[in-house]
Amino acid sequence: MKWFKRATKSGQNKIGADNVHTEATGQRRHRHLGLFDATGIGIGAIVGGGILALAGTAFVATGPGAWFAFLLNGIIAMITALSFAELSTAFPMSGGTYLFAKRVLSVGAAFSVGWVVWFASIVAAALYVIGFTTFLLNGCASLWGSAPAWLCNASSITLFSLIFTIFCTFLLGRSAKAGGNWVNVLKVLVFTILIAGGIWAWWRDRPPAMERLTPVLPFGLGGLVQAMGYTFIALQGFDLIAAVAGEVREPRRVIPRAMLLSLVISLGTYIPLMILICVVGLPAGATIADLASQAPDTVVAKAAEVFLGQKGFWLVIIVGLLAMLSALLANLFAASRIAEAMAQDRTLPSALERINSRHGTPQTALWCTGILTCIVVVIVSDVGRAGAAASLIFLVTFALANLTCIMARKRKPDHQGFRTPAWPVLPAVGLVACAGLAIFQGVVVPAAGLITGLWFVAGFFCYLWLFGRRAKVYDAASESIDPDLLELRGRSPLVLVPIANPANAGKMALLAACITPPRVGRVLLLSVKPLRAEQERDNDDLIATAEVLRESIGAAIRERVRVEGLVTVSADPWTEIVRVARVHRCASVLLGMANLTDTSLRGRLEGLVSKLPGNVVIFRAPQDWHPRSVHNVLVPIGGRVVHNALRARLLNGLRSRIDGELMVRYLLVLPMSTSEKERQRAEQLWSHLVTDETSTKSHVNAVLNDDIAAAISEAASAADLVVFGLNTPDPTRRVFGSLTTQLIQNIKCAVMVIGQRG
Repeated sequence: MKWFKRATKSGQNKIGADNVHTEATGQRRHRHLGLFDATGIGIGAIVGGGILALAGTAFVATGPGAWFAFLLNGIIAMITALSFAELSTAFPMSGGTYLFAKRVLSVGAAFSVGWVVWFASIVAAALYVIGFTTFLLNGCASLWGSAPAWLCNASSITLFSLIFTIFCTFLLGRSAKAGGNWVNVLKVLVFTILIAGGIWAWWRDRPPAMERLTPVLPFGLGGLVQAMGYTFIALQGFDLIAAVAGEVREPRRVIPRAMLLSLVISLGTYIPLMILICVVGLPAGATIADLASQAPDTVVAKAAEVFLGQKGFWLVIIVGLLAMLSALLANLFAASRIAEAMAQDRTLPSALERINSRHGTPQTALWCTGILTCIVVVIVSDVGRAGAAASLIFLVTFALANLTCIMARKRKPDHQGFRTPAWPVLPAVGLVACAGLAIFQGVVVPAAGLITGLWFVAGFFCYLWLFGRRAKVYDAASESIDPDLLELRGRSPLVLVPIANPANAGKMALLAACITPPRVGRVLLLSVKPLRAEQERDNDDLIATAEVLRESIGAAIRERVRVEGLVTVSADPWTEIVRVARVHRCASVLLGMANLTDTSLRGRLEGLVSKLPGNVVIFRAPQDWHPRSVHNVLVPIGGRVVHNALRARLLNGLRSRIDGELMVRYLLVLPMSTSEKERQRAEQLWSHLVTDETSTKSHVNAVLNDDIAAAISEAASAADLVVFGLNTPDPTRRVFGSLTTQLIQNIKCAVMVIGQRG
């Protein structure tokens, strides 16, 4: 797989597949996580925190059959883990569900997914740090016989939660690993001691096990589904391995094993413990539903105290501290990698992708995640509702991962990653199950749906106003050099090229190929036969039209461009071009430019451009000009248009088809009254913005001149091609203003005027 390392002012971008790049340092973060480390990330997020927090809720909803709810959730999680494993090994880069959505859906859909997954991980981290603080302060209060009242109040819990969040963020910033493997070992060991103690108490006292475990579902299937919906979050965590896939060694072998191992170990801990709580953890005469109703948050600790005495209570406190701490570390770690992946694609600020050269960690993304976690800790008054929202979000993204697995295999069946067995049956089952539980969660806990909706709305406006334009440009540049993106997204853009003169057909077809992605893009050559009143000349006209198309296709083939041909009949070729573009849903139309001094012709061209449904590229070149001879491109910039996805496709497509290197010079013309400091600031700002457009060498030059046309004409004397970017074509706006018309007439080299829809 390929991705960009952003271009520097004078450097050429590099593309790689096996390591993670960074703009700030030029360093590469190598794959350093083995099976033990990757499994530890999953176990750290899954084991402990969920079972301790949600066991009581499960028992209240479904009685002794709560273990069955965890088992069914485990099966759904296993199926979903297979889909995650296939996608993570087909696209072995960090980002998780966000990355899958970007590869298979679109950059906009990917932002939506990444935005909510990042938020869900932040909320999960907030929940775990509050849980850790609560366990720690309550444990201290138990040890401290006359503990002051302020030690365990809400303000103290919030304050210490903030301190622990900042401390854990600091630790993760200094370690390229999740930092919790030793915690995981201790945590699993303590859970093993609890289970072994329960089995020993069962063997010693021989309680009536079947009597205490029946009826399995006293509240029916409704209670079972309710328990599944509330407790599915307890198995969330295997997906965090996918979020850091770019740092996993041998991803095809390690990732599937790590995901399945983390789930097997988690279920091997959960289910025996749930059964033992019902069998040996109940006081005399009590039922599990009664005990859970009285103390849902401490039911595990109360049960452990029954069969292991006071030491059982303290074992649960210890395992709770370890579980919450490791889950906190795992969620902060993975959330920062999701933010880093989004920043690499410009769906979040690019500063978040910076990697610390000493520690190899995305420290900016880590601190941003840590600060947001602190904000959630402070402002969320009902953490339980926020947790329900996180559960709903994870279920939605798991459903999406199963759907994406089906779409990815269908569109690219020959990928080299792990392959889900019984495809597409298992992913379809996982899709239905996760979607059903998500709907249930939204209905039963309306606040969860409300919180999720508010975050979606905030993300929508952030993408619309802050990130969307740059993200689309960067995505267009990525598509132009990585045709796998469009193939996986199921798209095949078509460029329409009306042909009148076969002599120019080869050049036009080659330019059309530059603005549509290789391998999946298509070029359609159109020859329109005029509809005449004289019937006797129809046959000659048809022969001439067919000959034009034949010669045009031949010229395109000689330029190594795959094309399609179409002949139509119309009384008005201008309206026919619009009709064909709409019928064939053309992404772009490439038009040859005649002499714009002809007012009538310019008016017809203006009308045509305003009616076309897609992007427009208008081209004019000297007789002896050829696209493959282009080495110096001038791009005047300024005004309202900051980025142009169509220009990004053109520049990268041109680079892939020329002989030799390509230099792109961006020209910014400023008034003579501009100070040197302001000129340098403007140059730096635009340098930062335009680097998303091209993977070739480029630089921005800001010049001072009150005569914009003269400045551009002078710079164009050293260029092989000048590319003008226009505002969105609109019926109420002139495409060719007086400045554009003047420049096209003065500039002697090839000229392209591009206009992008939407």
